Amino acid sequence: MDTTSYEQDVNAWACEQARRIRTGRFDQLDIGHLADEIEDVGKGELRELARCTAVLLEHLLKWAYLPARRSAGWKKIIQAQCKEIRYLLGESPSLAPKMQEPLWLDMVWTRAVANVVTETGLDCFPEDCPWDLQGEVLCGTWLPAE
Repeated sequence: MDTTSYEQDVNAWACEQARRIRTGRFDQLDIGHLADEIEDVGKGELRELARCTAVLLEHLLKWAYLPARRSAGWKKIIQAQCKEIRYLLGESPSLAPKMQEPLWLDMVWTRAVANVVTETGLDCFPEDCPWDLQGEVLCGTWLPAE
């Protein structure tokens, strides 16, 4: 019987746990760590949604505040991030309400603004996100007014 501990080698442990599930050896499962890992899957999806949304907002900020530097590349990144977010929401619809939570949106907006300030040196952005994520931003064709 394999006996790699979670702390010793998480990858080997995960493979052993999967084998035990597939062979019906449920009494040999490390239930506590399995529960933690399952919860982490959901947290990983949420982190990916936050990352994609921040990248999207960064490029929307640059589009809105740096009109002289607009490029086809920025537009393609905006479109790609919208598609990726819509895909994530399609795969995990339970993530959608998170995008309406003020605390979550504030965290993502703050990250986006910080990244744009670092990249551009500009510090003239609104304290709060001025755009409706669900209604306008994620449609895939919307861009901030020129």
